[in-house]
Amino acid sequence: MEARISFEDVNKGFMDGLFKTGAYLRQGLDPKLHELINTRMSQINGCAYCLDMHYKDAVHHGENPQRLYSLPAWRECPYYSEAERAALAFAEALNANQMEEEIYNELAQHFSKSQIADIALSVAMIGTWNKLNIAFHTVPGGYTVGRHG
Repeated sequence: MEARISFEDVNKGFMDGLFKTGAYLRQGLDPKLHELINTRMSQINGCAYCLDMHYKDAVHHGENPQRLYSLPAWRECPYYSEAERAALAFAEALNANQMEEEIYNELAQHFSKSQIADIALSVAMIGTWNKLNIAFHTVPGGYTVGRHG
């Protein structure tokens, strides 16, 4: 397997804003929640590179692998908190551009408006990275924790 485009092939500055936003999110969101969202969105969007990366990052932050491989069935699993369930439902709805009022209201019971904004930005950012890595055909498997910040 070979990449179509390497990130080394893109113009200088191409990823500056993406990396800056990523650094902001890493400082604001709980690392486990952030990686749950990144992993779930990467599963839905079919990004192999991002799945490899975020699985490794999540485990590094102390996440239980069972919770990661069970994410496609999170609604049927007992090991996600109510706040995590609300965030996952919100992330899935936002990713599908189908936000229902009750999903937002449930999220608002667990998170402040600024935290909800950060969760929304997190969903948007992983979607962007998913699209880039799928388009570039970035090869999964070689990611090491901390490589991107």
